[in-house]
Amino acid sequence: MPSDKPASQPTGKDRREFYRITVTLPICLQPESNQAEATLIQRSVNISGGGIGVTLNQTFEVNEILSCTLLLPGKVLFKSYLEVLRVDPIPYPLNTYRLHGRFVRMANQDRELLIRHIIQFQREHLNRHYSA
Repeated sequence: MPSDKPASQPTGKDRREFYRITVTLPICLQPESNQAEATLIQRSVNISGGGIGVTLNQTFEVNEILSCTLLLPGKVLFKSYLEVLRVDPIPYPLNTYRLHGRFVRMANQDRELLIRHIIQFQREHLNRHYSA
């Protein structure tokens, strides 16, 4: 039976060992301390079992811990915490930023759930673009 305790933190090398894919998903990022109900907004998200990259209209501080909520296919609500690694300003449009973050305090079973969905995204992409 899988443990409910958080997995050890992935290192930079580990994060790159997870398969990455860019998909459009409803997402909400907010400070960990913000207890307001998440408002999900459809965004293009580069996601892996180690973290995400996403373009936002707001900035967060490096090392800040965010609450990350994603709506995965099948109406699966996925919640985790994300440590902000980097926030890069994008020149156009104004007030746009690229946030890079890694998942923290994630239970092994949650990471496995996320990875299963990422594999499904890859399968759908391959079927759509490379099927005869």
